[in-house]
Amino acid sequence: MSMSKQLADSFPTAAEASADGMCPPRVHQRQILIDGELRSWSGPVRNVLSAICTRSKDGSLEQIELGSYPIGGTADAEEALAAAVAAYDDGRGEWPTMTVAQRIGCMQNFAKQMVAKRDEIVRLIMWEIGKSLPDSQKEFDRTVDYIKATIDALKQLDNTNSRFLIVEGTIGQIRRTPLGVVLCMGPYNYPLNETFATLIPALIMGNTMVFKPPKFGVLLFVPLLEAFRSAFPKGVINTVYGRGAEIVPMLLESGKVNVLTLIGSSKVADHLKKMHPKVNRLRAILGLDAKNAAIILPDADIELAVKECLLGSLSFNGQRCTALKILIVHRSIVDRFLARFAEELAKLKVGMPWDKGVTITPLPELGKVSYMKRMVEDAIAKGARVVNESGGAFSGTLFYPAVVYPVSEGMMLYREEQFGPIVPVMPFEDIKTALEYVVTSEHGQQVSIFSEDPKVVGRLVDPLVNQVSRVNINCQCQRGPDVFPFTGRKDSAEGTLSVHDALRSFSIRSMVAAKQTDNSKRLLDSIVNEHTSNFISTAFIF
Repeated sequence: MSMSKQLADSFPTAAEASADGMCPPRVHQRQILIDGELRSWSGPVRNVLSAICTRSKDGSLEQIELGSYPIGGTADAEEALAAAVAAYDDGRGEWPTMTVAQRIGCMQNFAKQMVAKRDEIVRLIMWEIGKSLPDSQKEFDRTVDYIKATIDALKQLDNTNSRFLIVEGTIGQIRRTPLGVVLCMGPYNYPLNETFATLIPALIMGNTMVFKPPKFGVLLFVPLLEAFRSAFPKGVINTVYGRGAEIVPMLLESGKVNVLTLIGSSKVADHLKKMHPKVNRLRAILGLDAKNAAIILPDADIELAVKECLLGSLSFNGQRCTALKILIVHRSIVDRFLARFAEELAKLKVGMPWDKGVTITPLPELGKVSYMKRMVEDAIAKGARVVNESGGAFSGTLFYPAVVYPVSEGMMLYREEQFGPIVPVMPFEDIKTALEYVVTSEHGQQVSIFSEDPKVVGRLVDPLVNQVSRVNINCQCQRGPDVFPFTGRKDSAEGTLSVHDALRSFSIRSMVAAKQTDNSKRLLDSIVNEHTSNFISTAFIF
């Protein structure tokens, strides 16, 4: 049986898709959140197709319809923006002037409501984007842990600032204050976790939000709309839907957005930033493209390198910004490496997200499969070959991973981020060739080095840390743990995210100062004791 036939047979029939409690969700969203109200929607809607197809008796495949969501226009987006602007009120609104303890209380309320929706949200993640059930559960749980860690980090940050400094005759208190209105747009590959990695710290620091869900993964936020509405003051978070090319330019061109946070393409980010009438006033926190490389030296532990590179390149079908997007292997071991890699790849289970032990699952749309096919064909036309059996076979939204070798300059796979289940392999003889690839790349997120020689690793680390923001030794590239800084050089990022860094990214240090005189001391003492200011305070959050 051909691999394409096996892939087609992996899809369930309509009856099978409804079995074992994993039946497709049906969510027809008819509400949008603006200015603290869940407003009824009677306008146009867009149907949501699952990554998962059903198989008919004649073998044809059809993507499952999961529901629909509103398609708003600029008028709706203007209302959402106006609500966020009014809630911020030039820094005078209820939310930005709250105590940190009060904002934390609101966030804890939201997290409690969110946890109650776990099963519903996990199911939507799985069906919308094709992520395996365990990984969908992990994404939800990690997001809840991130919220808790953010709250703890903010407590520590605020408690550190809950004292006065006296320097050279000046009394001062320095705290973090919000930036204003934030436009938040998340990605489809981690629609909950990556979105909340920016949305949560932006909110808790006192900013107000205009939130546009990702193209794939929009329905999973429907169960959270009521939690957003009830946990935060009106207008603090507002949702917008519709064509990004129509809505987002209007929002930015208004000049009323103070912060742009986007996980997506660097080309899109550059284009959007230029739309703001005062670019110097726009802070951007961006997670962008990456083409992370693994450099595998002659003395590398082949078994370890194969294991880590397999996970690094094909976890969630390679649809991760931190995925290994190209393997640069020394020519003396490349044949042995490819043989072992292909052997281990053949053991990966292909199937539906709820199948136990599954690794390769459906891609979010048919267009993604077409793009993978085009990249492989381009490499073959320019001298490469697919080295693993059945690599590049496809059916419906399933694409069987392709290991492509040798990849060289001029092929799409050499520089272009595939963001899918293709593993480009490039040979090298002189380490300068591998270093040159990283140096000349437009991207600078991470790199992995595989070697057992401390001298070699040491000499490689020194130049590489000046090209990328994280060098991984004998392990795959990754984001976590969340307390570590997550950023990139060149076109890979702007701003830094981690539990601690994100709080700082979405705020600015502000200071109250007075001369060290008896009158100033009495005045500040009265403000603190009578609690007339939320900023000037020595309150400690437990």
